[in-house]
Amino acid sequence: MFKRLPGDEARNLVTTTPDTAVVFRPAVVTTPAILTILILTCRLVMSLIRNAWRHPIAMTVLAVPSVLLGVYGWRVALLLSAPMPSGFIAWALVDRASFIRLVGRRLLAWWRLVWVYRRHWQPVMIVSGLGRHLRGRDYLPRLLKVTCTAWADQVTVRMLDGQAVKDWADRIEHLAHGFGASSCRVSVVKAGRLVLTFPRRDPLATPLPAIPIPDAPTVGPVEIGVQEDGSPWLLNVHGTHELVAGATGAGKGSIIWSTIRGLLPAVRAGLVELWALDPKLMELSFGRALFDPRYAATPEECAELLEQAVTVMQERADRFGGNQRSHTPTVQDPFVLVIVDEVAFLTAYQADRDLKRRISAALATLTTQGRAVGLGVLAALQDPRKEVMNIRNLFPDKIALRLDESEQVDMVLGDGARERGALADQISPDPLLGAGVGYVRLETSPEPVRVRAAYVSDADIHAMVKAYAPAGGETR
Repeated sequence: MFKRLPGDEARNLVTTTPDTAVVFRPAVVTTPAILTILILTCRLVMSLIRNAWRHPIAMTVLAVPSVLLGVYGWRVALLLSAPMPSGFIAWALVDRASFIRLVGRRLLAWWRLVWVYRRHWQPVMIVSGLGRHLRGRDYLPRLLKVTCTAWADQVTVRMLDGQAVKDWADRIEHLAHGFGASSCRVSVVKAGRLVLTFPRRDPLATPLPAIPIPDAPTVGPVEIGVQEDGSPWLLNVHGTHELVAGATGAGKGSIIWSTIRGLLPAVRAGLVELWALDPKLMELSFGRALFDPRYAATPEECAELLEQAVTVMQERADRFGGNQRSHTPTVQDPFVLVIVDEVAFLTAYQADRDLKRRISAALATLTTQGRAVGLGVLAALQDPRKEVMNIRNLFPDKIALRLDESEQVDMVLGDGARERGALADQISPDPLLGAGVGYVRLETSPEPVRVRAAYVSDADIHAMVKAYAPAGGETR
C-alpha cells in the first residue's frame, strides 16, 4: 500500500521503474585502416582494368599524355602528344565514316557512361524502385557497359537476383526521364541481363520519298521504308500475312502503295497478281487500272472477289497436295496478294449479315490456309478491337502506326509490346513527323521494331499507272 503524503511531497518522488524499452546495441567493430586502403586500392585497380578493356581508345587517349607528363615532364609530353590529336583530326577529315565507327562512338560511349549513366545510376534506380535500400545499404542493378550507335545508347544491365523483365518494362518512362532520353526500350540478352535502348535523336523524323521501283522482278521481301537503325524495312508479303492498324492519317496508304510499287515488275512478268478490295472508294481507286479486272468496291463485289480467291486457293491445294509443301511463283501459279484497305468496314460495320458472314469466312480461310499455296493478305484497319476484327490473331506479322489509345498497342502487336517500348500511341499526329511511322512485330520475334514507310505521292501513283497498267491504261 502507498502512504498518502501531505502537501507537495508527491511531486518530488522519483521512480526507479524504467518507462522505456531496453535497447540493445551490437558492439561496433572498427575495421583497420590498412584493410580499408587495400580494399579501395583493389577496387580502383579493377575499375581501371575493366575500363581499359571496355574502352581502350578512351583510356589510351587519357593515359598516354598522363604517363608522358609524369615521366618526362610537360615539354616532352606536349611534343609527343601533339601528333595524336592532329592525326585524329586528319583521319576525321579524310574518312569521317570510319573515324566515327572506330573512334568517335567509342569515345562517346565512354563519356556517356561516366557523365550520364554512372553519375545518375543510383538515384534513378532507387527512385524508380529498381534498386533497394535496406539497413543503410543500397542494392543496385549492375551497370555493365554502354555502346553507342548512330542514333541511340545501348546500356547493358545485370538485374538484381529475383527481378523480372516486367519490373523494368513497367518503368520505361522512369528510366527515360531519369537519363534524359525521349523513350526507353527493354530487350533481353540472356537470363539476368537486359539491354536498355535510349535514343539520342530520332532518325525517322524526316519523311522518306517513294522508293525506286526495282529493276528486276521480285516477290519479296519488298523494300517499303527504313528501320530505326538505318537498314531497309523489308516486308515479307509472300511468306506471311500482314495486318496494318493506324488512326486516320497515320500512313496506312504509304505501306500499301509502297508494297504495290515494289511488286510492279513482278506483276508485269506475270509472277504476281494484285487483288484489291476498296470499300472506302478512296485509296486504291486512285490506281484502279493496276488491279483491273480484280478490283472490288461494293460489299457484294468484295465478297465475290474473296470467294474467288478461296476457290483459287482450294484448287491449288488439291494440285499441290502430296507434291510440294511451299509455293514458288510461276506464270502458271503466280503469287496472289489480296489487299483490303478498310477491312473493318467489311467484317464489323457491314449491315448485311449474310455478306458479313461470307466475307469473314473467306478472310479466315485465306489467312489460315493461303500462305502455303501462294495467297497472301495485306489488310488495313483503324480500330483494332476484337469485336471489330475478330481474326486479327490469324495475321502473323502486325504493324502498328499511330494509335489513339495505349491499350490498342497490345491489341495490335500482342501482350507486353508497349511495355517493351512500342509507344505507338505517342507518335506525333503531325504528318511530317509521324505519317508512316510505326512499330512492327514479326512472327519470328516478339521485340517491336520502329520503322517508317516511304511516302508515295499522287504523282508517283499516276506514274505507276501510266507505266505498268495493262495496255498503258489511265486511272479511272
